[in-house]
Amino acid sequence: MTTLAIDWFFQRADWWHLVSVPVFTGVVGFLINWTGLLMLFSPVAFKGVTVPGMRQLSRVLPRKLQEVPGILQGGVGWQGIVPARAAKMGSIAVDKAIAKLGTPAEFYQELEPDEIAEHIVNVFQPDMPAMIEQIMMREHPALWRDLPPRARTAVVHRVQAQLPGIVRTVTDEIGEHIDQLLDPKIMVINHFQQHPALVVRIFRDFGQRELNLMVAFGFVFGFGLGVPVAMVDHWFGQWWLLPVLGVVVGWITNALGMWLIFEPPEPRRILGIKVHGLFLRRQDQAAEVYARIIADDVITLENIGNFLMDGPRGDRTRQMLADAMRPAIDGAAGPARGAVRIAIGPRKFDNIREAVAVEAVGRTIQPFRDPEFSAEQADKINALIARRTKELPPRDFVDMMRSAIKEDEWMLYAHGAIMGFGGGMLHLALFGVGGPT
Repeated sequence: MTTLAIDWFFQRADWWHLVSVPVFTGVVGFLINWTGLLMLFSPVAFKGVTVPGMRQLSRVLPRKLQEVPGILQGGVGWQGIVPARAAKMGSIAVDKAIAKLGTPAEFYQELEPDEIAEHIVNVFQPDMPAMIEQIMMREHPALWRDLPPRARTAVVHRVQAQLPGIVRTVTDEIGEHIDQLLDPKIMVINHFQQHPALVVRIFRDFGQRELNLMVAFGFVFGFGLGVPVAMVDHWFGQWWLLPVLGVVVGWITNALGMWLIFEPPEPRRILGIKVHGLFLRRQDQAAEVYARIIADDVITLENIGNFLMDGPRGDRTRQMLADAMRPAIDGAAGPARGAVRIAIGPRKFDNIREAVAVEAVGRTIQPFRDPEFSAEQADKINALIARRTKELPPRDFVDMMRSAIKEDEWMLYAHGAIMGFGGGMLHLALFGVGGPT
């Protein structure tokens, strides 16, 4: 088509064909953002099939393709980008935000160790007689049987009287060494990895309104981009124009959708219009929701107790607490300690002391795992995280929410481009090649 033949002023326009293009791109834009959200969050677990040889082939594929969920595991299918990157989001959430929200010592102090100690005593004290009976019958049954009932009761009462001091030693030792015993990064990563649906909930609970708006804006973006596409298609009338421009429209539509949610982090005016990232506009409300989820499900007293005792540093925790308890247990033996040690032998006495220390460590940490008490303490963690999250600079808040998926956003853009190409081909099939009549 020569320059002179180009209908620059639409004097010979096929208006039905011309108008159908932006309407079509608007619908495609809506579908792109809607299916893009599905790709972000669903399914929570990988759905697909294992392909023989795929695992070996994946090692030589470009790094970007290796990031597609399932490829490195030798499968073809899909897992939502957010749940698939749950561990990465946990790591980044700690680096970008949770580490700034509070240190392990601050989290522990918010839980009020004095209240924890009181709760441990209340839970532990009724079990004390049975525990002493069990240990003594195991370690030195003859001595325990030979003691008159009044003497046994006196031993139990003396240990019970020492219990608050012993427990306070435990909670103080934990508090003093909490930075070495508790690693929030490992704790959060493991929890997110084991519960990927929780990461989806973080986005859904406080961002569903903005995500729905992003889908609606897909039509607006698609329609707006479709206007110049319709003009170019009319002017040049080539069959390949709509599929190729559809790729551009699809890519830009998804990119604009992500930008709409996260950018700019602080309000600014563009062409006189105030623009502000949708998530950022409600940072305070988002902080409350985020804090509640983290306090109720991640950094809980129960999870802290599990990490302290069963985590990678559990052996160190147990040994440290047992070492701290031994002097307190010696104190519980009272003035008769030396005589008892001689009477039953140093080795047997040390075995009894060690058994009491080990048993006491397990029992004093057990109330950490009390779900009801943990839920009561969650309000304190919630208040700390909410306060600190509200104080985060907007850019840090954006990083916390976006960094985990930022490297994988290309998949959404590629998905938009593919759908745009498909939309262009479909329009070509339905309405034919554009151009002047």
